[in-house]
Amino acid sequence: MSEMITADLVDLDLSADTKEAAARALAERMVTLGRVTDLEGFLADVAAREAQMPTGLDGGIGIPHCRSEHVTEPTLAFGRSAAGIDFGAADGPADLIFLIAAPAGADDAHLTILSSLARKLMNAEFTDALRSVGDAEGAAALVRGDERPAADESVSTAPTADTAGADSSDSSDSSAGAVDATDVTDAADSVAAPVAASTGAATGTTDAAGTSGAGEDARPFRIVAVTSCPTGIAHTYMAAEALENAGREAGIEIAVEPQGSAGFERLDPAVIAAADGVIFAHDVPVREKERFAGKPTVDTGVKAGINRPAELIDEVRGKAERGEVTAAAASTGTPVDRAGEPGEGYGTKLRKWLMSGVSYMVPFVAAGGLLIALGFAIGGYEINEAPSVMEHFVWTQAASWGALLFQIGGVAFGFLVPVLAGYIAYGMADRPGLVPGFVGGAISLTINAGFLGGLASGLIAGAVVLAIQRVRIPVALRGIMPVVVIPLISSAVVGFLMFVVIGKPIASAQKGMTDWLNGLTGTNAILLGTLLGLMMCFDLGGPVNKVAYTFATAGIAVASPSDSAMKIMAAVMAAGMVPPLAMALATTVRGKFFNQTERENGKAAWVLGASFISEGAIPFAAADPLRVIPASMVGGAVTGALSMAFGATLRAPHGGIFVVPLIGNPLLYLVAIAAGVCVTTALVIVLKGLRKSAPGTGGASAAKGSAASAAEAKQPVAA
Repeated sequence: MSEMITADLVDLDLSADTKEAAARALAERMVTLGRVTDLEGFLADVAAREAQMPTGLDGGIGIPHCRSEHVTEPTLAFGRSAAGIDFGAADGPADLIFLIAAPAGADDAHLTILSSLARKLMNAEFTDALRSVGDAEGAAALVRGDERPAADESVSTAPTADTAGADSSDSSDSSAGAVDATDVTDAADSVAAPVAASTGAATGTTDAAGTSGAGEDARPFRIVAVTSCPTGIAHTYMAAEALENAGREAGIEIAVEPQGSAGFERLDPAVIAAADGVIFAHDVPVREKERFAGKPTVDTGVKAGINRPAELIDEVRGKAERGEVTAAAASTGTPVDRAGEPGEGYGTKLRKWLMSGVSYMVPFVAAGGLLIALGFAIGGYEINEAPSVMEHFVWTQAASWGALLFQIGGVAFGFLVPVLAGYIAYGMADRPGLVPGFVGGAISLTINAGFLGGLASGLIAGAVVLAIQRVRIPVALRGIMPVVVIPLISSAVVGFLMFVVIGKPIASAQKGMTDWLNGLTGTNAILLGTLLGLMMCFDLGGPVNKVAYTFATAGIAVASPSDSAMKIMAAVMAAGMVPPLAMALATTVRGKFFNQTERENGKAAWVLGASFISEGAIPFAAADPLRVIPASMVGGAVTGALSMAFGATLRAPHGGIFVVPLIGNPLLYLVAIAAGVCVTTALVIVLKGLRKSAPGTGGASAAKGSAASAAEAKQPVAA
């Protein structure tokens, strides 16, 4: 870690009184050394990461961190606060603050070194040494591993003899408490191996409470665990270290698989098969979760793995003693189903479930819509009446190729509602929700319940599966639950409800909405275009943006969409192109209002905006949300209203200027886009020109105020 931290990156008298001020003070040192290119942009990324989950840990530690395009090389800054700073830990303020900055494209080796720091922080000798060190150079040396705490000098680092799955070259013993970089990196590399050998002292003293059962010769209880967090740098490895330490103290064997940003090394299938229980400590979905099927499982957040590992071990032991075996690894619930962090309500969960379905549906919309649009462009507007290409296809006729593209696109569109419903159920109940979700979505098409039916059937399917999974069943039936019982019962229940109970009312509502759209003319159509434009530019890829985009794509997701539906699709795409194009234009005509990084981003925004990729405006909105977002909304509203007023139509759900030949009234459509871009550009320039020029004005507030919007903006944009 010799290049990641130096004395210049250490502040032993950190005077900040808030976590934002602490991050700024440490980040300024990184800027001075050229490790961070844009202070405000980097702080916005740190704030966005903090908004996902507080980074305070028990024991007086704060570890703000993020991956950012504004970081030139992996960097670590350390600050020590006498008064303590609140980072959201349950036990109070933090006095040891580590700011980790990783480049957006950091390589695996650097990320492994950064994650090794997280493991060190679980070592009391290491943190005590940092609290007592008297100079910056000494603190940097401690973190790098150049110096070892005195209490650690006598600790043996010899490897255990029988560590399953570990390579003979791994010389670290994670129980030793050594803090040099080589040892800790080796520990991170070999973390997939069990940490207690069957011949070790801990296993030799295991009593009956720590053994796995009566049928074996007092072998220790065995646990496998998976840890993961949104960034995959800090909490992932801290939870792994805490679980390993707690396992040694409890006299059990535990093998942990940290699924971090640098990838992960899969646990040996034999180790998983021999395990008596499973712990998932995660805030992002566990990858390849099905490997752990049929085991007593505890599923919780990653911070629980750090703060109360002993309780998790006791809990999984209790489940094993009671025979609470999960029918499938996924049945313990997905991150959007379980309780999550305090304060996360059902409204938040519902949004995540719906966005899960939408995110899987959008590629089908894009592929099918573009193929249908190309079919019309090549074969003419009567191509929808062409016979099947299986019956009539002439290689030399453009009409045959147009019919082929149209019919392929129609097949792709046929998956939209089933995929939407299936993956809403998947977001709620993981893989067991897929079958009833797809069945419910297909029934929605059969009874003409359409998009609304897909939403309802997906939610019902997920709820039914979750209800079934909460029923205690005989051991003899557990093996067939995921492949027979759950799909059978859930599909039957969903089918009954859709066909007999709620399908007809939903179909009536769908028809009413379609008729309303078809009747929109004049002022009503312009008002709808204004509203859709505001929604598309409000959160640049967040829930509001996705609602508007999904509303538009649902209207054209049929073989013969109405004229009103195609006008709505045109207005939505036009408005979504405005923010990145406006930011690109603003950086061109008034470059002095933007820093060097923003000006570079502006060049890329030309292409992104023209392609209807709204991510091009995200860096600008994250750095200055109070000016960029309102200006974008005004321009988007102008474009949406003009597009509807001009009667522009669009069958393709994506493509930007590249599908202009497929747009009805293309010249006026481009005029609508240009008008919105000019309005947004002018407003941004005026608002930035009114900003006070005093150094530091708005810096902290901009970073703080952009946390929520940046967290949403980092999501893939629906349009």
